[in-house]
Amino acid sequence: MKALLARNGLPTDDFETSRIDWLVAVDAHGSLAGMVGLEVFDGVALLRSLVAASPRNGAGSQLLASAESSARAAGVAQIYLLTQTAADYFARRGYQHVDRSAAPPSVLQTSEFRSLCPASATCMMKEIG
Repeated sequence: MKALLARNGLPTDDFETSRIDWLVAVDAHGSLAGMVGLEVFDGVALLRSLVAASPRNGAGSQLLASAESSARAAGVAQIYLLTQTAADYFARRGYQHVDRSAAPPSVLQTSEFRSLCPASATCMMKEIG
């Protein structure tokens, strides 16, 4: 999993230390097809590192839908994310650009917001609850 993140230029520094719940997809051969992480807080979540092994395998869309469903089941009303390359992808799926400082304190205090993603990363949010 960590290798898939690294190959796609996604943060790995806090892979073992953060409270990230990982959802994974495997293909028919049992190989890792994709993954996405969620850091869930009180009523909000931070979406982490949505990645598919192949952009054409459909795993990304399925994983995003699963992450949103899982977050909803956990009582999450809003999902935040930071992206440097996929703002258009997330916008097509209902995520809106928001000012980074508008994220709740619990999200602002994550390693993703504090140090792993540069200030130039686009901050986005989706109401799901």
